[in-house]
Amino acid sequence: MGCHSRIRRLAALSAGSIAIGSLAACSSGGGAATAQRDSTLQKVIRAGTLNVASCLSFPPFGSKDQSGRPQGFDVDVAGAMAKALGVKLKVIDTTSANRIPNLQTNKVDAVVCNFTITPERAKQIAFTDPYVVAGEVLLVKKSSNISGLKDLSGKTVAVTKGSTDGDAVKKGNPQAKIQEYDTSSAGVLAVKQGQADAMVEDSNFLNYQAKLDPSLKVTRTSVVPLEYNGIGVRAGDPTWLQWVNTWLRDFNTSGEGDALYKKWFGVDRVFKLNPSY
Repeated sequence: MGCHSRIRRLAALSAGSIAIGSLAACSSGGGAATAQRDSTLQKVIRAGTLNVASCLSFPPFGSKDQSGRPQGFDVDVAGAMAKALGVKLKVIDTTSANRIPNLQTNKVDAVVCNFTITPERAKQIAFTDPYVVAGEVLLVKKSSNISGLKDLSGKTVAVTKGSTDGDAVKKGNPQAKIQEYDTSSAGVLAVKQGQADAMVEDSNFLNYQAKLDPSLKVTRTSVVPLEYNGIGVRAGDPTWLQWVNTWLRDFNTSGEGDALYKKWFGVDRVFKLNPSY
């Protein structure tokens, strides 16, 4: 092959490479634009409705009023988010065990349901920054001599299905007997009726339950270190996650979150959002 022929061939190949690269760039850019359009953020705004899963058997985080309407701290958090988006809120009642499936099946746009942020759960969904902090404590009868994990050997401990509490108890005391319930309210009832010796749950929730029923008390020792609750969203949607985190920062720093907490729990936050590690 002559020199001029080789030059023409290289030029042609270079032009072809440039064309292919340009097409790839266009394709990549189009994909990014499509992903942006298909974000949950844009879908929610177009639909005019924010679908949120919340646990309505977990007062004061979530419950139903006498007319059957959703109410509670988490419900109000979801309502504040919908207001910031300029859309209506639709609350879908869920259980702890169904929080992740609700996101994976696109049934909801977000989960606001006392959702503890853990590395294991983060393999399946994405979490926002925290909006409430809790310890995990024991609810027992006032006549009980249970004061911590060491006292749970041979005892029946109620936990909620889908929660991390059963594993935490077993790790702290392998001799404890774990009994799972569909809802946290059912676990509280089990303690009241003597079907369980103790229940492990969020300290915010259990302190509220003990306040309602003078026959119950909450232990001072936390089963685990402080836990951070975030809003759950589908994985792989950075645009939606960024918006919710941006809104949540304003919600937390403006004092709105603190005001809602006091409204529903009757006290200031037990644990601040930024404790020392």
